[in-house]
Amino acid sequence: MTYCVAMLLDTGLVFLSDSRTNAGVDQISTFRKATVFQKPGDRVLVLQSSGNLAITQTVISMLKEDIDAAAGIGVGGGPSAGQAAKAAATRPNLMNVPNLFEAARCVGDALRELHRRDAGPLKDFGVDFSAGLTLGGQIKGETPRLFSIYAAGNFIEATTDTSYFQIGESKYGKPIIDRVLRRTSSLNEAVKCALVSMDSTIRSNLSVGLPLDLVIVKRDRFNVARHISIDADNEYFRGIRGRWSEALREAFVQLPDPDWLSAVARDLAD
Repeated sequence: MTYCVAMLLDTGLVFLSDSRTNAGVDQISTFRKATVFQKPGDRVLVLQSSGNLAITQTVISMLKEDIDAAAGIGVGGGPSAGQAAKAAATRPNLMNVPNLFEAARCVGDALRELHRRDAGPLKDFGVDFSAGLTLGGQIKGETPRLFSIYAAGNFIEATTDTSYFQIGESKYGKPIIDRVLRRTSSLNEAVKCALVSMDSTIRSNLSVGLPLDLVIVKRDRFNVARHISIDADNEYFRGIRGRWSEALREAFVQLPDPDWLSAVARDLAD
């Protein structure tokens, strides 16, 4: 299982993902779930993935192969090599599409292609074709955008009213985001919110765990502002976890007690 959250703000985007893929009694596996594609000065894209690891890794490899083929990397010799390179250069990929909508289509097309090839054999082995991805960033000429892409290759875009997406184990970390996050929130506020959301999920679900990948993209910079790996020794994350727990306990204690029991006692006395 996994938990990833991506937030779209007026000032940029924040992406946070865990790295746990297996949490059995005697085996814990970790794989990075955030992949960055960037061309400084032109575009920066961040892709998060959840679901069947073999499927999502293959999709990412397919996207990278399309980029390499367009750049002439890996194209062998022979009489048809030039034609192959020319065809690859004109085929849409994450580095040459004009906008984020077309980038989301590239990811969706890769999912559909893989589904056509592997869904049947996977079903024969009792394995579902499961994958969920978020794709966000900014391409020069448009504002930052964020998409949630489903296993079928279709997708939806974040709006002013819905400015974040979650994939994976989302239910534990959702309440804090709904209460705190606004489109006008600062990047620092969004980072704090994402970390608290992740901490709530880690505390309630063994299948989500450290280390975390935090990626911050500032509007109109067209590169990654910060890409941080957060482990159990990260001082800031430890502080956030402790202070949030204390603040919740303090707020709980300060809430008024219900008077229902007192009312029952008075009724019995009468």
